[in-house]
Amino acid sequence: MIDALAPIETVVTSQTSTPEDVARALAELGRLLDPLPIGTSRESTQMSVQLLGRAVDMVAGVRPRAEGPELAECLFSIAKCAYFAGHAVKGLAPAQRAVELCRCLEVRAPLQKALLVRGALLADSGNQPLAIEAYAEALEIAIELRDPIAEGKVFNNLGAALINAAQFRDAIACLERVVTVTEGNDEHSRTVRGAALANVALACLHLEDYARGLRAAKASVELLDNPVTALERLARVLAETHYARLLLEVDAPETARERCESAKRFAHESGLERAELEAGMAEGLCEVYSGKVDIGLSRLSRWLDQARVLKATLGDALTAMVKANELANRHEVALVYLHELMMHTKQVQLDSALLHHRLHLEQLEQRAFAPSSPDVLMAQRDVKLRNQLVQRVAHQELMKARVEILERLAVTADLRSDATGEHSYRVGKLAALLAQELGWDEDIVFLLELAARLHDIGKIGLPEGILPRKGRLNEADLELAQTHVQIGADILAQSNVPHLKMAEEIARFHHEHWDGGGYPFGLAYSAIPIAARIAALADAFDELTHARAHEQARPPQDALHEIASERGKQFDPELTDLFLELVPRLQLEYGDLDAYLGQAARESSFIQARRKIASTLKAFSESAPIERR
Repeated sequence: MIDALAPIETVVTSQTSTPEDVARALAELGRLLDPLPIGTSRESTQMSVQLLGRAVDMVAGVRPRAEGPELAECLFSIAKCAYFAGHAVKGLAPAQRAVELCRCLEVRAPLQKALLVRGALLADSGNQPLAIEAYAEALEIAIELRDPIAEGKVFNNLGAALINAAQFRDAIACLERVVTVTEGNDEHSRTVRGAALANVALACLHLEDYARGLRAAKASVELLDNPVTALERLARVLAETHYARLLLEVDAPETARERCESAKRFAHESGLERAELEAGMAEGLCEVYSGKVDIGLSRLSRWLDQARVLKATLGDALTAMVKANELANRHEVALVYLHELMMHTKQVQLDSALLHHRLHLEQLEQRAFAPSSPDVLMAQRDVKLRNQLVQRVAHQELMKARVEILERLAVTADLRSDATGEHSYRVGKLAALLAQELGWDEDIVFLLELAARLHDIGKIGLPEGILPRKGRLNEADLELAQTHVQIGADILAQSNVPHLKMAEEIARFHHEHWDGGGYPFGLAYSAIPIAARIAALADAFDELTHARAHEQARPPQDALHEIASERGKQFDPELTDLFLELVPRLQLEYGDLDAYLGQAARESSFIQARRKIASTLKAFSESAPIERR
């Protein structure tokens, strides 16, 4: 198959080829890559990667006069190939180019497909916010086209992305919509519906809603009854392993073992390493639950070694080892694996955040050098006008653009405890208003607002749902949660954005206490950077006045009373006095303080995309299916 690329490459790269010749060659390249040649060996996987690399290089040089539907379809095939081959990052640029080309060509169905695969690549490479934005647009087009299978695929991908972001209830709402729209009994509908129900089972496992999860898992296995391709068999393996883990939670190890045997059979038939690993881990857990502790732990250890090579499944393998050792009352060993899981999660999220931030900065740079770019036009106006106000606005807009990806990630991290996504924006605005009370320069106030929005970005590096609800490992909960300050500071320190030193300080020190009783270093008094002291007050007030996992929202006056009681202990006394005067004044001036402080959140494209999806789901729930189709 590699040999077949040579004549295509000759035509595509030749300066003498006509646009029609290039179009035919691109169509042939697309046919080579789609369907993806997934094999059952590492050699075939390597061949897919070689094909992918050659194809990416080839299309990068396609001249503008040959940019037509054939190129769009070819780019889509390359992006899809990258996704299924496990090289999501390689597919990001072709997917984005496919989206842009489909927009130019004004072709809606291909645009919907390109957005869907771009969302999958973004999610796989760790950028859940941009993935959700891509899915929201893809969903809108699928509904417009009245294509239930396309709509079901988008909702399924959305559900998977939300599970990865630990937003399990939102995920289930999306996945249940898949079941509704894919009502047919044809093979394609059953496959999409079965995959969605497997994801419902996984979300229910995290929520400990075992009865609902078992129903979904059983239905998923029944729908995926005759898998043919490697990917269909992987879907069946995942359904079986989720089913098995749910059965273990309700003390049915023998039935769980039957599901494990089925998973092993389909994993072997698929020839995919990930399928083998998922089945093997489920079997190991089953043995530990059944009392065969040594056998189960030995099996899990072998699969863990394999996962350390594959990397993509390492988090799942470590989670299984934590669970198994806790069940076996080997708490010290469980804590060792928990520590490794924490380090792995931190590194994965750090690498992902920095990767997407770097790609975003590169795009900004490219736009800055485009002849007609807004940045260049603004610069030209600045030269002519020499207007300080215009220059300040341009600088602020550039700073906003530079931290855009980091801001989205910070919001995603906080969505676990704040479904609105407005917490970080409210904290940023309130911190900026307090800085104004101190008489800070307008530019520094602006930077503080952006910086304070990123105070909890480190939460993206915390493993979600891996700590048992009962048992000794709960002693590690607080220590685990506290690591988010270091993770966030590390991300921001390596972001290479000028003026983000303040954000790094806020992320690292906003849980230090004035009297030295905070973390991570136990700093006290003015040793704590003042930006972190300001953000700490804004953060505490917003958390107190909004419901969190195990705490009810308090009225603002009660929250202010609580903050006053911590004056000179948790909070800087002088800043506290200013804050206690500021908040009542803002309430009198603006009435709805939340609406005022969260205004910037409502302008965020990520939060707008989430709300569009929620609105779509609500509209569906309020109307009978027959009215819509």
